[in-house]
Amino acid sequence: MSDDGAIVVVDVGVGNLRSVERALRAALVAEGRPAEMVQCTNDPGAMREAAALVMPGQGAFGDCATALHRHGGEIAQAVREHLAADRPYLGICLGLQVLFESSEEAGGARGLGIFPGAVQRFRDGMTDAAGARLKVPHVGWNQVLPRDEAQGVWLGRTHWYYFVHSYYVLPEDSARGCIAGETEHGERFVSAVARGRLWAVQFHPEKSQAAGLGLLRAFVRGVP
Repeated sequence: MSDDGAIVVVDVGVGNLRSVERALRAALVAEGRPAEMVQCTNDPGAMREAAALVMPGQGAFGDCATALHRHGGEIAQAVREHLAADRPYLGICLGLQVLFESSEEAGGARGLGIFPGAVQRFRDGMTDAAGARLKVPHVGWNQVLPRDEAQGVWLGRTHWYYFVHSYYVLPEDSARGCIAGETEHGERFVSAVARGRLWAVQFHPEKSQAAGLGLLRAFVRGVP
C-alpha cells in the first residue's frame, strides 16, 4: 500500500478512541508522516482496505465481543482477514484480550480466537514480595519484561507502561510462542503478544508518555 494508506482505529463503542487517535497522530508526525493517515470507524469495508488496524478498548469483554460479532460478525471477519494477510495490527487492552477465545468476565462471549486460550481475573488477596496486599484492578505504572531481544526492539528493554485492568490473557500451551512480554503483579502475567506484524499489549501506550510514544512510533514505522 502507499504512504497514504489508512491506519484505522476500530470503533466498537468501548474505550477512549480519541486519546488513541491523538497518540497515533503524534507518532506519525514524529516519524515525518501525515497525521491524516489515522481514522476512527466502525465500517468493515474501511477495515478491509486499511494499511493497519488498531483495536483499542477500555471496558467489558462482553460488550466488545458483542460489537465484533454484530450484524453477522462483519467487523470480526474484517479483522480476521486483516490478520490472515499479516498486515500491521496493534491491540490495546481489550484489543489484546479479544484475540483469545473467551473470558471469565463474560461467560459465553466469543473472542476472535486468533490464539487459543482465555482471559482470567487476577486473584483476590495477592501480595507483593514484601507481603503488602495488592489491589485489583491493577492500576498504575509497571515494567514490561520482553521475552527476548527481538521483542525488546519494540517493547523496550526497561520501559515502564501504564496499566488499568482486572483481567489478563492466559495462552494455552500451544500458543505460548506468541508471548512477547510479561509483567509482575502478585504473579507474572502475559502483558504483550506478537506474531508477524501483529502486536498486542495489555497496557495503554496512549497513557504511557515517552515510552508509549516510542512504542507507537515503532508501530507506525512498520505501516507501508
